[in-house]
Amino acid sequence: MSPPARAWFECAETFSVADLVALGDHLVGKAGLATLDDLAAAIRPGARGVRTARLALERIRVGAESAMESHLRLAVVDAGFPEPELNVDVHGADAQFLGRVDMAWPTYRIALEYDGDHHRDQDTYRHDQRRNNGFTVNGWLVIHATAVDLARPAVLFERLRRAFADRAGKTRRG
Repeated sequence: MSPPARAWFECAETFSVADLVALGDHLVGKAGLATLDDLAAAIRPGARGVRTARLALERIRVGAESAMESHLRLAVVDAGFPEPELNVDVHGADAQFLGRVDMAWPTYRIALEYDGDHHRDQDTYRHDQRRNNGFTVNGWLVIHATAVDLARPAVLFERLRRAFADRAGKTRRG
């Protein structure tokens, strides 16, 4: 049985770069099963999958909490948007904790949330609505994405583009 970092590298033979990034994000994240240095050390020059592993290693980030969040982050960055901060605690003007968002650009007060199917649960939905209201009254714009947005991201990217255009104008003026 391979240790986590070596198993990650072994997957480079068959995984796409994005899937290897998602696995790497998991290993270096909350799971705490490896560090970025561990993953780098696991790459064996001359072995199959080296190119994929090196490309993935450059894009692995500490902070993603699901494979779908990782895939969403990669899609957003590949579309030309700035790299977001991951799992950001957001506070209101009175320092009250409003919630934690999957991805954020705090300077612009833009958050991006990946909503999996569990967000359709009635209690989760109610919690999300209450939380979103808190973000809104504190000047945050929260954009929600689902698996459909990942499969066909044009509408999501247009919403993000408009959000950045709007917020960039406000940060310059204010």
